[in-house]
Amino acid sequence: MLDYQKARDWQSGEVRHDYAPRDTMLYALGLGLGADPLDERQLRFVYEKELAALPTMAAVLASPGFWMRERREIGIDFMKLVHGEQALRLHAPLPPSGTVLGRTRVTRVVDKGEGKGAVLHVEKELADAEGQALAIVESVYFLRGDGGFSQADGRSDEAAAPAPATPEGAPEHVLDLPTRPDQALLYRLSGDLNPLHAEPAFAAKVGFAKPILHGLATWGIAGRGLLEAHAGLDPARLVAMRARLSAPVYPGETIRLESWRNGNEVAFRARALERDVLVLTHGRAELR
Repeated sequence: MLDYQKARDWQSGEVRHDYAPRDTMLYALGLGLGADPLDERQLRFVYEKELAALPTMAAVLASPGFWMRERREIGIDFMKLVHGEQALRLHAPLPPSGTVLGRTRVTRVVDKGEGKGAVLHVEKELADAEGQALAIVESVYFLRGDGGFSQADGRSDEAAAPAPATPEGAPEHVLDLPTRPDQALLYRLSGDLNPLHAEPAFAAKVGFAKPILHGLATWGIAGRGLLEAHAGLDPARLVAMRARLSAPVYPGETIRLESWRNGNEVAFRARALERDVLVLTHGRAELR
């Protein structure tokens, strides 16, 4: 059973991550940039001349690894863990190469009740080698097998405020973002080597017709689409982004980004077009 105090006390310590221009380009290729090699706006993310980093790359830098699986004394049922939400707030543009330092900690553990699961909030602070703050990255996980942990001593955090719902009605802006059949094989080279995204037999064993795209790839593709639709693909203009990961994408599907803009704030959702399934909901982004 999940141990509330051990989960709440967990922190990664400082994680140092040295990355090169090649890593920045590979991340962008994993999100579909460069599909049109004649588009110079895309080229700046996948070619070393005047290279720029996508802001969503902060999610994969200085990762603390698979601690929820490896730290068994915490008691998380890793096989029933689902990545539920992802958020990012930028303090400064990410450099296209260099050294970053990450510190990750648990900020909230919520018991939804016996048979209803639990919710785990994890926050990573990212800084450059000199200590200048670059970003705060938040991940929210649904622990489907860990509900009821507070019955013994009553310890559980208050639930976070619910995210604003996506607007009703037709979107103001629609952008279709095709994915490649090998998109997950490309994206996994940025650090997430889970066989769910590569092995057909493993995917079938856990109930999927074939390997699925990483949730962070779907989220990152939406971030790229928001920049394309509302910011001229200028990475410096994204201040913050948040969304709920509501369903998986299969590589080769088209992600349709639907958005509503109000000043510098954009509400959005995304769907797998061919199946008409919402894959991101409750999306909010802030631009400068």
